[in-house]
Amino acid sequence: MTVTVRVPAKVNVQLAVGAVRPDGFHDLANVFLAVGLYDEVTVAPADELRVTCSGPGADQVPLDRSNLAARAALALANRTGRVPHVHLHIAKDIPVAGGMAGGSADGAGALLACDALWGTGATRAELLELAAALGSDVPFSLVGGAALGTGRGERLRELPVGGAFHWVFALADGGLSTPAVYREFDRLAAGRDEPVPPPVASGALLTALRDGDPTALAATLGNDLQPAALSLYPSLADTLATGTKAGALAALVSGSGPTTAFLTADATAARTVADALLDSGTCRAARVAQAPAPGATVLG
Repeated sequence: MTVTVRVPAKVNVQLAVGAVRPDGFHDLANVFLAVGLYDEVTVAPADELRVTCSGPGADQVPLDRSNLAARAALALANRTGRVPHVHLHIAKDIPVAGGMAGGSADGAGALLACDALWGTGATRAELLELAAALGSDVPFSLVGGAALGTGRGERLRELPVGGAFHWVFALADGGLSTPAVYREFDRLAAGRDEPVPPPVASGALLTALRDGDPTALAATLGNDLQPAALSLYPSLADTLATGTKAGALAALVSGSGPTTAFLTADATAARTVADALLDSGTCRAARVAQAPAPGATVLG
């Protein structure tokens, strides 16, 4: 028996970041939107815990127990008294180290797939608790759609979305380490006179999501990590400028980067922006996707 789960990428339409906490994390107001780029995680019984991976960027994915999918299987086995002897295969399509929560998606996919394979009967609340312990973005990968994440991003409030939003994602050469971007955020913050304000979700942004209004959403997008990402990866500014010039309603770095995200008016505009980005040579690939997308889903 095998179980396959499909899990979506995410874009942060707002990422408000507070000052560093004593535990090293930051309080966030993180508005997640799941987008239609997916990884698939397949689990099957095995003689030991084993991880394999295929697809773009697979050579960058760790195949030991540090992999979030492996950690998820171990966590669920420990919680439910199972022996975690499974083969986890990850079919990648979410950019690796791209700020779109690919690793977190794989962790969520493994949780749901192992739950189905083992018939643990874990409740949604139990799975979300395990997901939060694995990483700040893992609970949202289970939930999908749109949600406001607070705390370090793991406490979710699902949000209504009134329509489809069309996005282009420009993939950069290389990756950015999320911890490195947060360290740069802290360094830049220390150089300013004023303290970092508490993170607060934008009411106008939440209304734009609810109304399904891309123009209003474009006016309210924000990412407090963007200056840090641009500081570490300055050429992203050229990518952002190219997509904006090609007609995107708004452009921003996705999460900690280096993927850049472009909100467009419709599917036709998205294709135009993607073509312009590819022609410009400022990115290695451009992907078109629609949002919102469902969370982790058992395919069979």
